[in-house]
Amino acid sequence: MKLPRRRQFLHLAAGAAALPSMLCFAWAQAYPTRPVRIVAATAPGGLPDIVARLIGPWLSERLGQQFVIDNRPGGGGNIGTEAVVRSPADGYTLLSCGTFNAINATPFVFLRDIAPVAGVLRGPAVLVVHPSVPAKSVAEFIAYAKANPGKISMGSGGIGSGPHVAGELFKMMAGVDMVHVPYRGGGPAFLDLLAGQVQVYFAPTVTSIEYIKAGRLRALAVTGATRLDALPDIPTVAEFVPGYEASGWYGVGAPKATPAEIVEKLNKEINAALGDPKIKARLADLGGTALVGSPADFGKYIADKTEKWGKVIQALNIKAD
Repeated sequence: MKLPRRRQFLHLAAGAAALPSMLCFAWAQAYPTRPVRIVAATAPGGLPDIVARLIGPWLSERLGQQFVIDNRPGGGGNIGTEAVVRSPADGYTLLSCGTFNAINATPFVFLRDIAPVAGVLRGPAVLVVHPSVPAKSVAEFIAYAKANPGKISMGSGGIGSGPHVAGELFKMMAGVDMVHVPYRGGGPAFLDLLAGQVQVYFAPTVTSIEYIKAGRLRALAVTGATRLDALPDIPTVAEFVPGYEASGWYGVGAPKATPAEIVEKLNKEINAALGDPKIKARLADLGGTALVGSPADFGKYIADKTEKWGKVIQALNIKAD
């Protein structure tokens, strides 16, 4: 008689142990049941904001709840990142993350404090100058900068941002002296570039390409290893400064302990968005390509980029904002 009772106990214990995972799965299947916040760690107009507004409507339509953009600029992306790190790990607060997370590694370490959800975009920046700058090529710009040391202002979205470190790498490798002017996000920096308050910017292709085509900015080079299909006549920086390369990436993250089922659900929907012909065409128009893959793929990509930029930051002694 004791054996059947023992078996019954074991069955009940096994069922109780499985209950939390079953509830978690059911919860993930129902997700989301209320609006989701996507924190963009930049001002409106910055690339994390653009990426969030590209993906947000798709997720809203597919998952039946509003994905609301919450701009939290400042600190080289750390203010927005902190808001997500300190949020409940329930899938209702996400981070529109990017290159700055691999660069500005303090006080947060991306792969320690944020769960990679999905990549969205990768692509080079463009070395652009205000039309008041007389240089028409990288060679002419280097000569102009050397003739005017400390007189050219280089804008960025903040200390430790992608445009900042891309510019600092250029300064080191080209041997030029420019004054770095950090802003609270890429949007304000870009507006001052258009107004001529700063003269040069290593601008994300996504935000600069329309202004380049309209003649409001002059593109001197792209920062990737190869020329860009969207700007086929624009050379790479490496054609003038051998070995130079600086490309960016953007995607979606969540607080570290967010349930894997929710992460997988978001990853599946974001990858579906990147396969949509209209979104793919939009990325191409903006000079970027889709960064498709699993959460693990995205995590490895970030780890590789973090290692690369960590070496650059150490060499240049860049201090986080």
